[in-house]
Amino acid sequence: MAILHSSIRRSVAAWLRQGMTPRRLAFTLALGIAIGCIPVVGVPTLLCAALAILLRLNLPAIQAANYAAMPLQLLLIFPFVRLGEKLFAPGSEKIPPAAGLLPLAPLAAHFASLALHALLAWLVVAGPAVAIMTLAFTLVLRQVPALAAAEASD
Repeated sequence: MAILHSSIRRSVAAWLRQGMTPRRLAFTLALGIAIGCIPVVGVPTLLCAALAILLRLNLPAIQAANYAAMPLQLLLIFPFVRLGEKLFAPGSEKIPPAAGLLPLAPLAAHFASLALHALLAWLVVAGPAVAIMTLAFTLVLRQVPALAAAEASD
């Protein structure tokens, strides 16, 4: 059983690093966590996959970080809504005139406004968060011998 466990650990470690330097892996993990905290449920997985392909990042690592951040995403929805309301004028949203035709349209417009405020607040917070997490993860990942060797060979 111990042999199987260590074999799985080695396979997962090789799968996650895939020849990446500690800095690149740290950026991948930080981006996955930040995107995983987007206050719109369902968006992070697709966005992480698209960014991993576009930026040639480690897809399994970014998705693992994204999934690890899911509880944080749920915890941060309300704070992002509140921050968005504070950052952007709370009375600035207007319900379109056509919305009065349907009884649920004003409620839907209100929820859309809350989601937009939360998303804008996330945009303000995400950039600095990725930078700070990348620095912190880089320091930690440089302590991993296999990753340090990958960085030394570059």
